[in-house]
Amino acid sequence: MPSDEHDLTFMEGDDEDVITTSSDELAATVVTYDDLVVALTKILGEKGMGEEEISKLALYLLNFFGYSDYIIDNILHTEDRDVFYMLEEEGLLTTEREEIYILKGKVWRIHYWMLRKRKILELARGEKEEEEMKKKTDEFSSIYDDMPDDLWSRDR
Repeated sequence: MPSDEHDLTFMEGDDEDVITTSSDELAATVVTYDDLVVALTKILGEKGMGEEEISKLALYLLNFFGYSDYIIDNILHTEDRDVFYMLEEEGLLTTEREEIYILKGKVWRIHYWMLRKRKILELARGEKEEEEMKKKTDEFSSIYDDMPDDLWSRDR
């Protein structure tokens, strides 16, 4: 991965909803089997996929990702990649590419598949999770609300 710190702000890709406040908190959050089942049910259940198929798909994804947010594309077979493209179309996965220059100026391209954790967690845990994250942010920003106005003046 481009960054050892899992700082999602430096990643290429179309995953704009991940690039928001509390990216560090999001990076530390693990997408569970239950999260995946609920998110997949909300998206694919409406399209006619049954509970058993959704359960198998969630396990299938977790077998690739485990506790990680991303996997390297090279480990996928063609059939696996087709499933991943379908999930990318549904907004649950995204791709990223890293270019490394090797000897003689050649470029080595590494392709990754990444879970769109924020979207999965929003679908799975609903607005409750988002509200809790916002409360934590508001908790710290409210310190400034309690300060008297004269503290803000430059003339002392």
